[in-house]
Amino acid sequence: MSQAALAPRFPGATKLHVVQGDHCVSSDPDASMSTVLGSCVAACLYDPVRGVGGMNHFLLADGDGAEAMRYGAYAMEVLINDLLKLGASRERLQAKLFGGAKMMERLNDIGADNARFARRFLATEGIPIVGESLGGRRARRVEFWPVGGRARQREVDQFVDTASARPAPRHVIDDEIELF
Repeated sequence: MSQAALAPRFPGATKLHVVQGDHCVSSDPDASMSTVLGSCVAACLYDPVRGVGGMNHFLLADGDGAEAMRYGAYAMEVLINDLLKLGASRERLQAKLFGGAKMMERLNDIGADNARFARRFLATEGIPIVGESLGGRRARRVEFWPVGGRARQREVDQFVDTASARPAPRHVIDDEIELF
């Protein structure tokens, strides 16, 4: 379920965090949405005419069942449907995609599967991808301003210290990409 289907207008900035398996939509011009991604993918969709947008965060490309929001198809459908409820037009929706990193060398490339799924889904739905940062080997912190469609990402060092299999200290890398 959306954490802020109709995020109220507050004085100053409204910051909304989108966790794994969740989504958020807003028409609040002061709102920004953020998430941290590894192999997961976040789709940021917006209607630039209506001034509404949203972000999802899905873990796996395929699947169904009790935890359907973890999977790409469900995550994309609920995001689109909630945007339409806020007055977005399907024909005007634009997308920016983030994530899909290969976080661990020895495991299957789940990130690449997630990225392929997101691209294929949007192509099938006729929603143009106007910006993306997919793949690589680093996690990303993504911030999205839904009303105007602006997005920014910062790369984050690896989450796991493979020598000790314990979480490594996190810090932001200087590399920053901003998509307008």
